[in-house]
Amino acid sequence: MMHGLLLMMTLLTYNSCQSTKGNINLVAGGRSSYVIVLPDEAAKNETKAAKLLQEYLQRICGASLQIIAEKNYHDQAGIFIGNTAHADALNAEKLKGESFFIATDKRDVYIKGGSGKGVIYGIYTLLENYFGCRKYADAPVSIAASKNLDLPQQLMDRQAPVFLYRETYYPAAFDNEYLEWHKLHRFEDLWGIWGHSFFKILPPKDYFATHPEYYALVNGKRQASQLCLSNEGVYNEMVAYFRKAIADNPDALYWSIAPEDGGGFCTCDQCSKANAEEGGPQGPLVRFINRIAAAFPEQQFTTLAYQYTAHPPVKTKPAKNVFIMLSSIDANRQEPLSTIPSAAAFRKDLEGWGAITDNIFLWDYTTQFTNYLAPFPDYNNEQPNLEYLAAHKVKGVFSQGSGDTYGDMAAYNSYLQAKLLWNPGLSTEEITNDFLNGYYGPAGPFIGQYLQVLTTQLRNTKTQLDIYGNPVNNYKNYLSPEAIDQYSGLLDKAEKAVEGNNTLLTRVYHARLPLEYTVLQQSRFFGTDKFGYLIPEGNSFIVNPRWPERVKRFAAQCKLAGVKELSEGGSTIDAYQQEWDSIFARKWISSLAFRAKVSLLYPWAEDYPAKKEATLTDGLQGDKDFSINWLFIYGKDLVATIDMGTEKPVNEVNMNFLQDARHYIFSPADITVETSVDGINFIPAGKQPSSPLSEEDYNVIIHHYRFPVPAVKARYIRVTGRCLPQVPAWRTAPVSKKAAICCDEIYVL
Repeated sequence: MMHGLLLMMTLLTYNSCQSTKGNINLVAGGRSSYVIVLPDEAAKNETKAAKLLQEYLQRICGASLQIIAEKNYHDQAGIFIGNTAHADALNAEKLKGESFFIATDKRDVYIKGGSGKGVIYGIYTLLENYFGCRKYADAPVSIAASKNLDLPQQLMDRQAPVFLYRETYYPAAFDNEYLEWHKLHRFEDLWGIWGHSFFKILPPKDYFATHPEYYALVNGKRQASQLCLSNEGVYNEMVAYFRKAIADNPDALYWSIAPEDGGGFCTCDQCSKANAEEGGPQGPLVRFINRIAAAFPEQQFTTLAYQYTAHPPVKTKPAKNVFIMLSSIDANRQEPLSTIPSAAAFRKDLEGWGAITDNIFLWDYTTQFTNYLAPFPDYNNEQPNLEYLAAHKVKGVFSQGSGDTYGDMAAYNSYLQAKLLWNPGLSTEEITNDFLNGYYGPAGPFIGQYLQVLTTQLRNTKTQLDIYGNPVNNYKNYLSPEAIDQYSGLLDKAEKAVEGNNTLLTRVYHARLPLEYTVLQQSRFFGTDKFGYLIPEGNSFIVNPRWPERVKRFAAQCKLAGVKELSEGGSTIDAYQQEWDSIFARKWISSLAFRAKVSLLYPWAEDYPAKKEATLTDGLQGDKDFSINWLFIYGKDLVATIDMGTEKPVNEVNMNFLQDARHYIFSPADITVETSVDGINFIPAGKQPSSPLSEEDYNVIIHHYRFPVPAVKARYIRVTGRCLPQVPAWRTAPVSKKAAICCDEIYVL
């Protein structure tokens, strides 16, 4: 298998093997004797390819070439585009898929493609590899102007993609020319229906009231969490849906039949029986899709092997017209997928699916979804990952980045992924150098050094790179203040190298945004300490006067860079600015418990450590991001005892709890406050019920609780927040999922 792959990589060279027999003078002195020749019955993409070539030759060298049909060709020097008789005479071998070739004889040029946009890919490859043009991002094409254009005689540059489906999900890929230039796809163009599709096909708002049996039976009750795939009505409705959808969109290549994101799979008798026979809910899913696929044998269907459906079924094989889109969501990103321990289950699933089907796509991840702007140095893993996938039967890759919002090194990530998705055998170093020098100009070498140092720090500090991580939690490793100073020094040099060039300087500013975002986020965490946004004033703390202007500049730069949201489904830049404005307006509260020792009965969650126990007395309030300045406890009560060191008069105890149902965080069932002089004998000081959500509500809300305390003296304060025993029924979740509780600063006044 590997031998065949290496041979294919050798054939798919980035630059053609050029003949030493001489050159064709396509354009000399800005003039050309060539015509562009199309088939007599030219296809849409062939016509587009010819016009593209005509336009770019005009832009490169000023030559204007005529486009003619082959029937009007009379043996003049020609550039033959598409399925012309002349191209067939040169090479009659059928081109498969989106492959293409660029060829010459002693005088003429031939560009021919297979299906789809192969011929267009050939034109853009000619422009890039032979004429020096570049499309680095969703920006104007870089034209290598020249009055003379040559091609080698007897050239045969034949290319075919390693992957059938190729998508990089960053802002540049929303530019149509960028997409075609880099031989990429867009799922909206290929799929008639995409992704988690159960409820797109059978929306609960339309069907649940009249047909609850169409939906999952969970804990003895029908709920709109997933579909019941053993229900014959579901099958009939879906067949009817696809019959109409396919007729309305006959050009769609794929149709998704995939569960909703989350658990809540059906446990009715028939589904449970299939689960038992097949090893989980993937069994009923594949059986059901096979039935639909049999009803539409000319169509291709996809489904998601994701979380609860990640493992291959024990018995049933996917039909020949069914593609499995496997997810690598549980893998960390500091090492390649082929070796990193956190991807062991993924590797096993990939091999398992590969044993029962040849149709595997991969849904991969190359950004931090909780913080799109966080530095995420996984760049060096792209090539080994794609080579590994190609060797394990993967036919297509959806590489999910920050989408249409700017994220860390978005333009570079997209460019690198695009090149390697076409051919994983290319050199990452060569692609990187080409991009950095072309996109950043004289700043390129310094940007390259920054990326190298960032990657080295990640490796040397043995940091886990989590797609759901937080740059705040990296303050002791690769994003420490000391490391950030080192990175900033390199970017200072990059800025200086392009002074006076506003375009290049702006690109360097954009590359710097992730560092500035990290500094701002960490300043919330450091708070009253060094590197925090607060500075001492007497016995209190005030906002560093430089910080409001710093946040304002950051927000303005984000808008110029195209930052639309800071996380998946998260806040906008305007909302981020407003959040900071609220923080700046908030008067720091002097608490008797400031920096007091805290002990917990149950531990904080390791994934969201904040300042551990000290989170409750660090003088900082939490905002709507549960991962900063909130003490996160999973599935247990908050039982926190604060030792103020000495006996003090206490009049009031205040604290906040967070509600964030999307992340399974709920207000406690009730809160109790107790006081003690000796830390052994505690006196009740107050108890308040909370208001657990009885109806669906995904708003993020901070609930404030105030406990007036009769004038007492106490050294110890104990706060108990009783966690909900289970996740509310409306927030569908697997049985194993528990509710979490988040508390921020406990103020003792």
